[in-house]
Amino acid sequence: MISKILPCCAEAIAPIQDGAHIAIGGFGGAGMPEALIGALLEKGTRDLTVITNNAGQGDTGIAALLNARRVRKIVCSYPRMAGAHVFEALYRQRAIELELVPQGTLAERLRAAGVGLGGFFTPTSYGTLLAKGKETRELNGRHYVFETPLFVDFALIHAQAGDRWGNLVYRNTARNFGPVMAMAARHTIATVSEIRELGGLNPEAIVTPGIFVDAIVLRTESGADSLEASRPALTTE
Repeated sequence: MISKILPCCAEAIAPIQDGAHIAIGGFGGAGMPEALIGALLEKGTRDLTVITNNAGQGDTGIAALLNARRVRKIVCSYPRMAGAHVFEALYRQRAIELELVPQGTLAERLRAAGVGLGGFFTPTSYGTLLAKGKETRELNGRHYVFETPLFVDFALIHAQAGDRWGNLVYRNTARNFGPVMAMAARHTIATVSEIRELGGLNPEAIVTPGIFVDAIVLRTESGADSLEASRPALTTE
């Protein structure tokens, strides 16, 4: 019986080693895999390259990873949003590297990695410092910048529901970077708020097929791992 359900986040993130390139989903708090980030903190993994939308807010989640000096480099679109004081302090101390990528370009670079494209041309960032050192081309009278795929070792994402094969559906704006990150990653780990029996997910609503997911962990409303997630009773043949 195929089942990608694991009993806890600690077991799910166990394969992540020092120096890994990790994509972390979320748009603000929506879709943020807080439990997986917490498990990564407890594991002590360091020298990470993190690919995400922003550089963390407050003192939790991604900001906690940064504050613990676990991240060597961050690739993101919005490093200086409200509450990003941890990143700003580290950056001013030159204690962290930053690669700034426009939001649409970030999503498309991840998607390109997932679908096997060698890269793409985009007009975004042409004529700016972000285009420095990159190939540019004029096509049909418009200038473009060539961007390369963004491959990652691991993707940490959160979805609303999943099944034991790893199929995922999302809730509203939590469907942000999760789907393309799962496609780009060599190993995808997802937390879900509920696990459905096989056939319990509307196939038309499945955004991330299980082929892109390696492990899922059920999270209770309290935020604790649910050992019930590993029991066959939650699934059907």
